[in-house]
Amino acid sequence: MTSSRKPSAVALIPARAGSTRLPGKNVRTLKGHPLIAYTIAAARAAGVYDAVVVSTESPEIARIAVHYGAEVPSLRPAAMASSTSPDIEWVVHVLRELEHAGRTFEVWALLRPTSPLRSSASIARAFTELVAHGEQADSMRAIQPVRQHPGKMWLLEGEYIVPLLPQPDDGIPMHSRQYQDLPTVYAQDSSLEVSWVRVALSGGGLTGTRVLPWWPPGLEGLSIDYPDDWERLERLVDSGEAALPEIDRDPAGDPVAR
Repeated sequence: MTSSRKPSAVALIPARAGSTRLPGKNVRTLKGHPLIAYTIAAARAAGVYDAVVVSTESPEIARIAVHYGAEVPSLRPAAMASSTSPDIEWVVHVLRELEHAGRTFEVWALLRPTSPLRSSASIARAFTELVAHGEQADSMRAIQPVRQHPGKMWLLEGEYIVPLLPQPDDGIPMHSRQYQDLPTVYAQDSSLEVSWVRVALSGGGLTGTRVLPWWPPGLEGLSIDYPDDWERLERLVDSGEAALPEIDRDPAGDPVAR
């Protein structure tokens, strides 16, 4: 990108109603507001996205999203809302739907409600960094160093286990090495993705091939996927170790009985 013009941008927030690991997690109440409210608030406060759009198949989640300032152009088709539906399906669906309504964007972000500690400043900074790279990069994705190294992982084949990865030729297998002697490996987390719209609409998937790293600061990469994640989140917020984005709306009520 050679111009200093800010590209048009849309923040996309996925919020399926179904969750097997933590039922109702996207609208589970935290400090008086549903979880999704914190991501909507952070996206709006970032000041770089021209629209904040929630994709859901649930009329109740849609109602809550609109209450907190997001748009829900239509409900997501059920075929794109199962636990095995790939994200690229609903992303393209939403981008095409907006396009048909005369609203085209150059950049989109994927901001999941399960990362409520992600700040508006981080959302804005990631957008700015991707745009600064222009056409040299396709996207940016949050990553963190792994704790469980894949070099020490195994597959079960019959009654025996075999290493997940090919082993080096120097005679010392990865599973017998110290962690510090293994190559640094990073795992993606679900807190933030930013990409050029052209990538998704041209068949390049969510990320394309030239992916920049995004390093979530502090606890912003924490993802709430299991009951113990939720318990940790509550402890962090209650103790003041972590701060939630500020919400400028009255509570929408308690959508999920705990």
